[in-house]
Amino acid sequence: MAQLSDDCFAFGGPMMSVDEAVAIISARVTAVRDIETVSLGDADGRILANAISAPLPLPPFTNSAVDGYAVRGGDVPQDKEMAFPVTGRVQAGASSGDAIKPGHTVRIFTGAPMPDGADTVFMQEDVRLDAEGRVVLPAGLRPGANVRPAGEDIPAGTSALAAGLRLRPQDVALAAAFGLAQLDVRRRIRVAVFSTGNELVSPGRPRAASQLFDSNRFMLMAMLKRLGCEVSDLGIVSDNSAALADGVKKVAGTHDLVLTTGGVSTGEEDHVKAAVESVGSLVLWRMAIKPGRPVAMGIVDGTPFIGLPGNPVASFVTFVHVVRPTVLALAGAVQQHLVPMPVRAAFAYKKKIARREYVRVNLRRGEDGVLEAVKFPREGAGLLSSLVDTDGLVELGEGIERVEPGQAVGFLAYASLV
Repeated sequence: MAQLSDDCFAFGGPMMSVDEAVAIISARVTAVRDIETVSLGDADGRILANAISAPLPLPPFTNSAVDGYAVRGGDVPQDKEMAFPVTGRVQAGASSGDAIKPGHTVRIFTGAPMPDGADTVFMQEDVRLDAEGRVVLPAGLRPGANVRPAGEDIPAGTSALAAGLRLRPQDVALAAAFGLAQLDVRRRIRVAVFSTGNELVSPGRPRAASQLFDSNRFMLMAMLKRLGCEVSDLGIVSDNSAALADGVKKVAGTHDLVLTTGGVSTGEEDHVKAAVESVGSLVLWRMAIKPGRPVAMGIVDGTPFIGLPGNPVASFVTFVHVVRPTVLALAGAVQQHLVPMPVRAAFAYKKKIARREYVRVNLRRGEDGVLEAVKFPREGAGLLSSLVDTDGLVELGEGIERVEPGQAVGFLAYASLV
């Protein structure tokens, strides 16, 4: 199991900033050690265990970048067009054939190996054939044009894919181009998830008039699966400190992370804090973030525990900024820092200093063509519609107190957050 040291946070005092919490998580969480080998078809989204250096150059041989005619660089016409006999033909996948003779040209196709002695290709659109079947080449082409030298993309031995990389389709393509059929990756992180609250009932079960269908648990499980986790659905635990403590204790030894939603505030029926303290240690409770201030992080039998708020928007935002970096650290992944895209605010907003806030927005193009962020018309961390009907979040840093229309702000698309 992945381990988290008991001394990784100093609990108490002022609320911890988002950057402080993420830095501590990244530095102190120990990644899983288990490695497994998967096929290329199963590698997307996995964490690469070992760095890969290019076992061969890409491209592995010098080839034509276009359909056309290959010539020797010394034969390229300088002042006026010239006619050359065509003395060969090379298709992609075929042998390059005999060396090209001075004053001759070879018909060649995209991806075909260059004949020995040839180093320049004229595009077929730029030439013509004369009455004698010779190809007429225009003057002025730069020697070496339209040719891909061996190793132009990646020389052999170059560091190509770093350990800890969360593999993307383009990374898988590069491994395939090297001829690799399998990759060594870290095993998937095992996460146990449950919701807390007597007011909740699972979809498909009878709902009392005073109850809500549990939505957070399914949102969090979907986000975890997008991060490549193996997820155990533990359902709903009642608002009872002993039941919560028992539930966390039972799964801590068989999972790398325990994640809950709800019950982390300061009300009399918020029991997560006390439950974790009774079976482990609570190392973080409040963060300077809105929505989502009450976030509990603790350690139970060496396994990290994270308790997220019960309001869905707060749960979503704190997942992105607390759970996501924790999962990546546990998986041995290089942290993927979120980089907001600059857009123009089409709203006014006031916030508290020293607190990071996330505003739900839609994007539109202004009359001048510049992308603008339009704030969702209603506030509230319990509005699921504000996540469904928007494009992403505007991030307002701790030093910002006010936003005015026309001001540059940073936008994070939902697609970039998991």
